Amino acid sequence: MISNIEGHGHHISKQFNLELEEIKNNMLEMGGVIERQIADAMKSLLEGDTGLAAQVLTVEDRIDSMEVNIDEECSLILARRHPAASDLRLVLAIIKTVRDLERVGDESAKIARMAIKLSEEGEFSQGLVEFRHLADSVTRMVSGSLDAFARYDAEAALEVVRDDVAVDKVYASVMRSLITYMMEDPRSISRVLNMLWALRALERIGDHAKNVAEHVIYLVKGMDVRHEKLADVEEQLED
Repeated sequence: MISNIEGHGHHISKQFNLELEEIKNNMLEMGGVIERQIADAMKSLLEGDTGLAAQVLTVEDRIDSMEVNIDEECSLILARRHPAASDLRLVLAIIKTVRDLERVGDESAKIARMAIKLSEEGEFSQGLVEFRHLADSVTRMVSGSLDAFARYDAEAALEVVRDDVAVDKVYASVMRSLITYMMEDPRSISRVLNMLWALRALERIGDHAKNVAEHVIYLVKGMDVRHEKLADVEEQLED
């Protein structure tokens, strides 16, 4: 239930409560589909499994359909119920989160496409260790942001925001390393570029997970922390 959101009160209409819970559950279901898509995309690249990569690409239509359906449900609630205060924040947070989740799906598909290209180009190990490390980190971020939403946990959401800082640092370091490798061995340019695109997709997934975490903070605390520095966000949550 959503009774632990600041400013939220119980509704006279039980149906309204049910409608709010339903759109939230549908969003979390979409999140579950995308978590599986991310895992499969990463596995397809790490193991050179083009069949699995192809399966990842088939999930795009389902994710797009889920996004459209949830948006429609949210629009109907806004039109019929005219929610205010925390109820309005919940609907808006779901709309924004669904948009970020759909984009995570797009980035996962990019990884699957790079997996196919890398497999076609032959064995290539450069960057795989770093890819696995980043993949583990962003997977935890996506899972953590969805869990924070499910539990309306602003502190857990803040942890995801913190994790994004570390992911960005690792990504920047890996980029420099691979670019240097590519310059030293021009024959590797095509393969390194494909790996760089896959790593870029991972970094973008982390960004979208961070966005979801920020939506949770907005939902629970009523604070818009987008574009804020991490130290400032931490200070605001402590107040």
